[in-house]
Amino acid sequence: MTVTVVAILETDFKPQKALAKVMNDRLQNAARDLEHVHLKSLLGRGFQSDDLVIYLSYNPKYKIRFRIVNDVPADIEYFVAECCGRLGYILWRANAIGVSKDEANN
Repeated sequence: MTVTVVAILETDFKPQKALAKVMNDRLQNAARDLEHVHLKSLLGRGFQSDDLVIYLSYNPKYKIRFRIVNDVPADIEYFVAECCGRLGYILWRANAIGVSKDEANN
């Protein structure tokens, strides 16, 4: 299994320039550590062609959030959620693409 963690540096909000640099460095370090240290045990699991892609970003309250962006088995999804939870990361909740609030309420 190939594990890739991507730091999404663009956010929904604009922090000050000095703060943005510190935040971006912290996020890139978190992505690197998550991929190479905390999720290292997943490298030998599954088939060679399997991929796990995780996005890391900040929410407006400056907390790191994570999202698994491809389909993976439930046990791997649970393992990632548990690992990220221990690190203090929160689940990145997103609206369904192409669904407006009016359509969702009907």
